[in-house]
Amino acid sequence: MPDPSPAPSPAPQRERFLDLRGLEPPAPLMRVFEALDAAPDVPLRVRFPREPFPLYAMLQAGGWIRRTVARDDGSYDVLITKKA
Repeated sequence: MPDPSPAPSPAPQRERFLDLRGLEPPAPLMRVFEALDAAPDVPLRVRFPREPFPLYAMLQAGGWIRRTVARDDGSYDVLITKKA
C-alpha cells in the first residue's frame, strides 16, 4: 500500500555569513555578489556597518529577495535568498 504522506522536501541549505564591517566601498558589494555567484542556492546573511541602500536595487534586478534587520549596535543584517 503506497504511503499517503507527501514526499519530504529537501533539507534547507545552511545559510552562509559574511561580516563586512570595516571594509571600504566597493569591497562589501563585490564580496556579496562573489558569494552569491559561488553558491546561489544557499541563503546568505551579511552584516554591514550601515544600511546598504545601493545593494537593494542591485539585488532586485538580479532576482534576489532580501530581508534587512537593524541591530542594536547600529549595524544591519541582510538575509539574501534567490527568488523561487
